[in-house]
Order: sequence, then structure tokens, then C-alpha cells
Amino acid sequence: MGEREPVPISGMHAVSALGRGADAQLAGVLCGAPAFRPVRRFDTTGRRVTVAATLPDVGTLSDELADAIDAACRAAGLHPADRADSALLLATHGGPISQPGPFRADRPVDPVDGSTGGTDGSTDRRAQAPGGPQVPALAGHLARRCGLGGPTRIYTSACVSASTAVADAAAMIRRGDRERVVVAAGYLVEPDQFALFDAGRALAADGAVRPFSAGRKGLLLGDGVAAVVLESAEAARRRGAEPVATLHGWGRAGDAYHPCQPDPAGRGLARAVGAALGRAGLPAAAVGYVNANATGTGYSDASEAAALRLALGDLADRVPVSSTKSLHGHALEASGLLELVVTVLALRHGKLPVNAGWLGPDEACPLDVVIDAPRPVGSPYALSLNAAFGGANTALLVGAP
Repeated sequence: MGEREPVPISGMHAVSALGRGADAQLAGVLCGAPAFRPVRRFDTTGRRVTVAATLPDVGTLSDELADAIDAACRAAGLHPADRADSALLLATHGGPISQPGPFRADRPVDPVDGSTGGTDGSTDRRAQAPGGPQVPALAGHLARRCGLGGPTRIYTSACVSASTAVADAAAMIRRGDRERVVVAAGYLVEPDQFALFDAGRALAADGAVRPFSAGRKGLLLGDGVAAVVLESAEAARRRGAEPVATLHGWGRAGDAYHPCQPDPAGRGLARAVGAALGRAGLPAAAVGYVNANATGTGYSDASEAAALRLALGDLADRVPVSSTKSLHGHALEASGLLELVVTVLALRHGKLPVNAGWLGPDEACPLDVVIDAPRPVGSPYALSLNAAFGGANTALLVGAP
């Protein structure tokens, strides 16, 4: 591929509390109704916050990821031979995988995928093993289960895990290392991370996520499982595949300001945006929408607003911005991929998602925030931004095919 040739996205699939599949994600973000509800998956007694954006009928993370990968491959029109030559980059939590459902101590645990077998030989994939399956084993299991024969790689870099995986996949394809890469990511709201964020008072006590808004109180967690297929333009042409979008550029930068707080000046995220634009060979004026990382927390949102002003200059006053976390919640390691899918869907449909939870402007966030109703798309290019503890920042620049 050429140095700046866009990388086609030929298939994708996503699941969140907004529903299952691309149509459900699009309808949810354009409707503007947040999906937060009381948590029933585990006991929240004694917690300061008791809501999250969860699906009521979710399966194990292993099953949900396998279904998403399979659906994305089908959407891309991949035949078994195409799958067999595809790599898998997986973004998910770095520790043991917690899974919904009760654990039955009388059932043996499969060391690969954490499922538990019944005494009659059946398998209960909703059961949770103590500790659950380890991530490296999960990646290999998913590759085998979905017929992906290429190498696998694991990403556990907090909330930039999935976006980092997408950037690496695109770099591998553009360099000619691989013709096709499947990127998958998943997080299902579970008690451990919920408790940590609640104890740290990071969760919004008023039950709403209000990105860039005055009166914002914090983030809320949400389920997110997604998969996308990226491949070289030549591979897509050879198969006669019609891309759903193209990845034009990507950027990554660290600010090393603080273990938890972002650089108030937004310098790391601004550098990531600049790198994405530079890699794409596009000016800042090409950006027509930003799906922001904005979590609804005070420091983070103000820092991101500063970053956009650094990266886009005076254009930051006119580029529409929203954070779909206000609707589907924060899916931690899976956020970058879920939000990339949503951004692509918005571009294809020609409407920009609403920034829910808005109470009023904050002078620390002087941006053109999409409120009240979706807006028409004014440019074929959009940025999807993510940031993580430790000062990690990513920017993905996508365009309509």
C-alpha cells in the first residue's frame, strides 16, 4: 500500500446496552436516550452508585466476542480461506476475565475459555470460574473458534487498548506485513472494576454522564463488545468487497503528566490528533466531527477541550463534537472500538450523535457541542479520540468510503 493510502474497513459489528448490531447502535445514538439502568448483574448494596449501561441478556465475554468476530467477518464477506489468513488483535481487561452468571463449584472448569462442564457432559458458558480464563488463552481460543489462522496479539492498555489495536492493525496492513487483520474488543460491566471506580468517586452519583457540560459529576460504565475487519485496498478489490469506511490516519502520544489526571493543557492528545492528520495528509479543516473521549469528569473533559483547541486552532469553535459515552457508557478497554463503529455509522448515515446529559455550557470547554438533536454530517472525515490513565492518548481519523 502507499504511504498514505487509506486502510479499508470491510466489516464491523458491535453490541452495547443500546442493543445488538450496527442498526441498534445507530438508532440508539441518534435517539439520544441514555441506556443507564439499575445494575442487576451483581449486588450493588453499599455502593455509592448503582447504575450502569448493561444488556439484560448478555452471555459470557468469550461468547460475546466470538459472536462479534463472526458477525464482522460475515459482514465483510470473508470466506474460510480469507479468515484463515487473518490476524486477531484483541483488546480486553488484563486480568482474569470476569463473566456474568453464578459459579457452580461442582462443575469442572475448562482452562481455555473458562466455561464449566455439567456432569452430563453439557457446557454452561454463563457460569463463572474463580478467576476466569486468562487473556492470552482467550485470544487463542477465539482465533481457533472463529477460524482465524494468523497471529494473535493482546492489548491491555486501559481505555486506549482498542484504539491502539486499530492503529497497529492499520500500520501492519500499510507496511505490507498483513493483508487482513480482525480487531476485537470487549468489556462487560463486572463487580471488581465497578467497585474500584465507585470507591474512587469517579462514577456519576446523579446517574447521568454529562460530557463537556456544566454540572458534570463523572462517568458511568457500560457493556461494549465490537469487532472490525481491516484489510489492504488490494485485498478488498481482489475479493470485490465494498468497504463500509476507510481509516485515513492514526496517532498516539503520551503526556506523562500524572498517573490518573490528564495534562490540563491537552498536549498529549493534541499531538495524537496532529499525528493522525499528518499520517492522512489532511488539514485540520477536513475534520467534520469529533467523537470525543469525554467521560463527563471535570479534569478530563476540560483537558480534551484544550487539546482540540491546540490541534484544530480556531476551527475548534466550529467542528461539531459529542461523546457517545453519554449514551452507551464507558466500556473501558473496548471503548475505542465501540466508538469507532458508532462514528463510522454516523458518517454513513449522514447524522451526528447527540451529546446527552447536557445542562449548560462550561467556560472550561468552549466547543461546538451537539445538543438537543442530531446534526447533518458536513464533512466525510471524523476523529474518534480516546485517553487512558497514565497519559496515553489516541486519535483515529476515519472517512466515508
